[in-house]
Amino acid sequence: MQTKSGGCCARGKCRRAKRKKARADRTRGKVTSVMLGILMIIGLSGEWAYSDEPGLKPSLSPETVWVDGIGTGFQKGLFQVGGTVGGGFGIRVFGTAVAHDLALASVNLGWVFTDVMASNKWYRGNFELLLELFGGGQFKPNDRYFIGLTPLLRYNFATGSRWAPFVDAGAGVSSTNIDGRDLTGNFQFNLQGGVGTHYFLSDRTALTVQYRWLHFSNADTRLPNNGTNTQMFHVGVSWFF
Repeated sequence: MQTKSGGCCARGKCRRAKRKKARADRTRGKVTSVMLGILMIIGLSGEWAYSDEPGLKPSLSPETVWVDGIGTGFQKGLFQVGGTVGGGFGIRVFGTAVAHDLALASVNLGWVFTDVMASNKWYRGNFELLLELFGGGQFKPNDRYFIGLTPLLRYNFATGSRWAPFVDAGAGVSSTNIDGRDLTGNFQFNLQGGVGTHYFLSDRTALTVQYRWLHFSNADTRLPNNGTNTQMFHVGVSWFF
């Protein structure tokens, strides 16, 4: 026969399990909502960029986005909108105690603010400023959400082909409920940097793949602050106008 204390213990474990499952369900719901919202923004951005309605077309869209054909470098003043989905695995470096595996979706707006530089060098290309909104969730070691906004500086290489490799880096702000041994509090900063490439399917539309290093920490405003470090892999589409 089960003792009264044993029954209470069992009921207590059951209640804790139910609360844990409810928190996980709420986290998955938040992550799904954020990622669907970002994917909707990606779709609407592409529709806006290519709409036949005069009122929706960018007023400053050039006849071509290139200086002299695909791969010769972007026109100064060019804009681009893009979106990606991605995932990655965490690594325990620089004091990080736990590996944090993440999945996310992002949308970005870019502006090419220079002419083609170093035109006679192998590294000729343009600088671009981007503003990126991203959101998603941690799926290991437990279910958590995150969302962030990051300005980035990107350098696009002009290769003379449909391939346009780039490097970029930036720092921004984030909100997350990732906690435990590595982070404390919802407010965090994020640092990102990586390499990638566009492959142009047409004059203005490109497939985009990228590797990024994604770091969250709070600059020691609260402890513990070991930070998270995740190697991310992204794939998406970019539109130039």
